[in-house]
Amino acid sequence: MAVPPTTPTTAAGGERRLFGTDGVRGVAGETLTPELAVALGRALVCAHGGRPRVLVARDTRLSGPMLASALAAGIAAAGGEALLAGVLPTPAAAVVTPRLGLELAAVISASHNPWQDNGIKFLGSDGTKIPDELELAIEAQIERGRASASGAPAVAACADGGEVAGTTAPDPRAIGSVDTVDGASGDYLRALEARFGALDLSGLKVALDCANGATWQTAPEIFRRLGAEVVTVGCAPDGTNINESCGSTHPDAIARAVVEQGCDIGFAFDGDGDRVVAVDRNGRVRDGDDIVAAIARSLHAAGELAGGVAVTVMTNYGFHRAMRELGIEVAVTPVGDRHVLSALLERGWILGGEQSGHIIDRRFAATGDGTASALALLEALAGRDLATVETFERMPQTLVNVPVRDRGALEGNAAVRAAVERWQSELADEGRVLVRASGTEPLVRVMVEASDRSRCEAVAAALAEVVAAELG
Repeated sequence: MAVPPTTPTTAAGGERRLFGTDGVRGVAGETLTPELAVALGRALVCAHGGRPRVLVARDTRLSGPMLASALAAGIAAAGGEALLAGVLPTPAAAVVTPRLGLELAAVISASHNPWQDNGIKFLGSDGTKIPDELELAIEAQIERGRASASGAPAVAACADGGEVAGTTAPDPRAIGSVDTVDGASGDYLRALEARFGALDLSGLKVALDCANGATWQTAPEIFRRLGAEVVTVGCAPDGTNINESCGSTHPDAIARAVVEQGCDIGFAFDGDGDRVVAVDRNGRVRDGDDIVAAIARSLHAAGELAGGVAVTVMTNYGFHRAMRELGIEVAVTPVGDRHVLSALLERGWILGGEQSGHIIDRRFAATGDGTASALALLEALAGRDLATVETFERMPQTLVNVPVRDRGALEGNAAVRAAVERWQSELADEGRVLVRASGTEPLVRVMVEASDRSRCEAVAAALAEVVAAELG
């Protein structure tokens, strides 16, 4: 199955210049500047209309307070109300926003990226990511602002959905406010307790790697409340150590901790807490495919799955075979949890996810939540040892990330397309090839599955060489 790379576009066909698959990202202070954060805050209010109340949360990056302040200033300048929540996992913002009856949320995080990067993503009143159409409208507002700065009448504020043009001074009647909101993490913990309160983790020794990120307080706390003995890794954020040799993208750290500390199971989250990978007591890593498969099996056996599961094109082919044997339908989407959620909502299903550990379980929330997914896996295991559970027979898979100058240049590259078609033809029904541009980093991802590990690695290396020669 060869899937051609694409540039992020909206459903309406417009190309997004700022937004990738997970918000706006860049090097803090260079491409993601305070000036851009102010512009995004203004544009969000303008595009949304009215005087929205916006929860502003962040992870533990050094640049977080700077960007949060700038974003809040832009929101207030356009007539909105910015509510600064401090450090909060992305899924917590998604849960708290509808509970507080807020119109929007903004999360300042670059997820699994290094500390130098940061990002801004927006959520709607239901806690899900805003639609592509609103992202396009935000970009259009920013472009109009840039045009004003170059000589056209300046846009001062956008309260009640209208642009105030003519002078650079804000209309005092349109200025909003910036306040703090206390207790958002407590609200999130109470929501987790309400959902998983029946899960008794007494006698279980659990290792948690919080990536020195946004879950460093909330994840250990909920596991302790449910009775677990908790060993922590990556729970000493200093602003520059987020995701550094820890977290879901570096599972060797949690695997080592589980084995050395004699833990029963371990979980590693990413910087903003919407991803998770699991590790059994032997140090074997179980990714998002394994977690979704385990939860799906449990729900299916109990007659509670409510249809099938939605996964992305990255999901291992062995997963598909296992679900087919169980009679569970599988929907396949492009990479990105927004696509997974869209497929679930369209079909009325409750469970889906990505191999990377973005898992959506709509029994709790319509967003990826690493902490909730970890607890849902323990619920599905029902006391069984993860080390004794085989979720599915995995087909050998190799993923190579190729740094590129312009990830958008992959679209339509004849040499890469020819190489993909050639190798897919040679693998035939015994494997598949996927080459795609990352939606969040200057990378092209080459994924190959084949029945033989050495064959898999050889094909991936050959494709990566072509990508590097063409675009690197």
